[in-house]
Amino acid sequence: MTTHFITAEIDLQANPEALQQEIEAELQKQGEPLRWAITRVDQENQKVHVEAIVTSV
Repeated sequence: MTTHFITAEIDLQANPEALQQEIEAELQKQGEPLRWAITRVDQENQKVHVEAIVTSV
């Protein structure tokens, strides 16, 4: 098992629950998320920037 630090840019969602689901779905593409955080919100472009630690086999 290895861990990776990744960043992602996700479209801002009106509903916080939908945003969480979108973030987790995007992170699942890279591996199993251990933890993640929104580090920046770009209101102008309607994007959130996420940093995460994921594991992969």
